[in-house]
Amino acid sequence: MTEKNLLTAFKQTMFRGVGHGPRTLHALKESLRDLDDSVESDMYGKGAIIENFQQKMAQLLGKEAAVFFPSGTMAQQIALRIWCDRKGLKRVAYHPLCHLEIHEEDGLKELHRIEPILLADKNSLIRLEDVMNIGEDIACLLLELPQREIGGQLPDYEELAAISAYCREKGIMLHLDGARLFEILPHYQKTAEEICQLFDSVYVSFYKGIGGIAGAILAGEESFLKESVVWKRRHGGDLISLYPYIVSADHYFEQRLPKMGQYYDNAKELAGFFNQCHGVETRPAEPVSNMFHVHISSPKEVVEPLLITIYESTGIGLTGNLKENDGGGCYFELSVGDQYDHIPKEGLQKVFLLLEEGLRAASSSR
Repeated sequence: MTEKNLLTAFKQTMFRGVGHGPRTLHALKESLRDLDDSVESDMYGKGAIIENFQQKMAQLLGKEAAVFFPSGTMAQQIALRIWCDRKGLKRVAYHPLCHLEIHEEDGLKELHRIEPILLADKNSLIRLEDVMNIGEDIACLLLELPQREIGGQLPDYEELAAISAYCREKGIMLHLDGARLFEILPHYQKTAEEICQLFDSVYVSFYKGIGGIAGAILAGEESFLKESVVWKRRHGGDLISLYPYIVSADHYFEQRLPKMGQYYDNAKELAGFFNQCHGVETRPAEPVSNMFHVHISSPKEVVEPLLITIYESTGIGLTGNLKENDGGGCYFELSVGDQYDHIPKEGLQKVFLLLEEGLRAASSSR
């Protein structure tokens, strides 16, 4: 079986355990449905649509100002560039599996000539000890909450606060990659403002747990954001209008922010089902947000056809993508959203019964 076949089987299921549903034009049409056709669009960063949303986000995050960007990649590179310029030091620190390091084609290095220092082992969180032992001067430390590539793990809030205090004591700017900030609020039992007050600058995304079309907010002190607007133009991100992204971001933000606790609880329930299966473990063992990784000890070539059979038998899909892990098995990522509550409970029970039986049979035959 090939990955394409698994994805095809997943797309053909009636129910899916992940996300808010397929990314179709319906998401945009739904967000525009109740708007007055005469509402004026934004134009080059000006206008009520963009300015009101930016002010709303700044207030929510507890920052002086906020700027809407078409992408988080753009927003974060600009944030680090500004902190480096202010410090006169083109060196930052972040996790080895940081988005800037593995998903951006070395944009930070090639476009800004900024040198990254990689902290901690790739399978571990950045700890206070790692920050204290950097051994080189840095302009800024970037922390991703949650750390997606290792299953969405989080440090304890007390350690996060200690890292923040240490950075302020040493004059190190602290930036938050908060692509999934809203998704971790139920675990920390904190408001977005309480978490963001630990950081000098903050980025949040509107197409992950929020489920908008695209777009991001960069928030911080007013002078910092004024500089970011200049860099936004330099990066080509100052589009004549961004309103489709802003309207959908605001629409789904209002709809889904109150549901983050529900997504979190459902993720813990779903992870519990996986952890009862032979040769399966989730990372973290108990999710700390709505997302987690599922690791299976059986190899990909065994698990793919098993999942396809389960999908065809139950009409319920779990993932369309399997990756090989370092231990000879495979894994996939799950992010729980609106779709989970539509799955019939008896169907979900059948999924995990078939998964357990299939994995045990595969294990005994090896």
